[in-house]
Amino acid sequence: MSNKYELYGVADEAAVVAEKAEKLIAPVIKNIEEIREYNQMRVLEAFRTHKFSESCMGITTGYGYDDVGREKIEEIFADIMGAQKAYVRIQISSGTQAISAMLYGITRPGDKILSATGRPYDTLASTLGLDEKTYDGSLRNYGIEYDEVELKADGSPDIDALLSKIDDSVRVVFIQKSRGYTGRRALLGEDIKLIADSVHAVSKDIIVAVDNCYGEFTEKQEPCALGADICAGSLIKNAGGGIAPSGGYIAGNEDLVEKVARHISAPGLGSEVGPSLGFNRQIAQGIFMAPHVVAECLRGAVLAAAMFEISGYKTFPAYNEDRGDIVQTIVFEDKDKLVNYCGKVQQCSPVDSYVTPEPWDMPGYEDQVVMAAGTFTFGATTEFSCDGPIKPPYIAYMQGGLVSEQVKLAVMRALS
Repeated sequence: MSNKYELYGVADEAAVVAEKAEKLIAPVIKNIEEIREYNQMRVLEAFRTHKFSESCMGITTGYGYDDVGREKIEEIFADIMGAQKAYVRIQISSGTQAISAMLYGITRPGDKILSATGRPYDTLASTLGLDEKTYDGSLRNYGIEYDEVELKADGSPDIDALLSKIDDSVRVVFIQKSRGYTGRRALLGEDIKLIADSVHAVSKDIIVAVDNCYGEFTEKQEPCALGADICAGSLIKNAGGGIAPSGGYIAGNEDLVEKVARHISAPGLGSEVGPSLGFNRQIAQGIFMAPHVVAECLRGAVLAAAMFEISGYKTFPAYNEDRGDIVQTIVFEDKDKLVNYCGKVQQCSPVDSYVTPEPWDMPGYEDQVVMAAGTFTFGATTEFSCDGPIKPPYIAYMQGGLVSEQVKLAVMRALS
């Protein structure tokens, strides 16, 4: 075999592994492409149905009253998400901010949030008041309690345990779709539907709220179309298609989304304020491109999983498992290998390829984290990035990849 990647520091053996992996994953890629086409058609139809036009991509400033483009984008987004209403704003700067705003908006003192997926992502622990260092201003500080139910060993929801903890104080059942910094699998649409249906059978007044970060467009339906009352996420992850430079969204039942909007702006103002500042074009184009970009992220993740599996490493999910998010984990069982792989990801990035990632005390995380992110938009995990906490079993959490060739090169260089 002629090694066309030798120029890029790839050993012959690693190139052979890549060739084997690409043959192995062909049926999986076919399924990803089928999901992409389905989602791309329904996104296109949403733009057509709501008559998005050139005039929608103008600039508003100040209060942002009567921003036609913003309103059209939110109508389109609600349609795509299977929701009654959406709040999509450039002013939301992270997924954590969107999820935090969602929880503050829909709860009141004396309520309880019950997580159906165990302990949430580290950065959300501060919002919930699970970290005493950040207690001030947390939901707990406002008299909102928290409890959790662990998933079953196979990563599926433990419905019996969940229902046993529901009482009159439970206002919100919270679902984190993605795996976060854990070894568990991402939830699938069928899991979310099972939780939502089971909870609503007990009480329709309980709000099923979903952290949808990393999960958008990985399947054919979004949480609100599966029975969830509200969901939230970031535009510098899947939903922004690698184009939106910032932003986040909340989508769901109209009354709940408006409660969140009032929390973000002010009571009496709600979703009526918030200028687009000229970003409607990037947000709209990003949403339009998102199904295609997410499919490319999944293609890179599946290829990486297959290459590492062939090479003797444990990966989650396996290359041929169903996927509910764009995160791929590789278990290295060795600190130096974890740090080295993140270094290879950085070297194969279009931005800051000459920088060497080092473990550091990242705000919001309990352990030191090593992070590779040579991205055009800072922190954009739809672009190729990789990070991991410096603790056994030294798992790399790989996300994104606007182009799967970049992922392939990084894995080949690491294996070399």
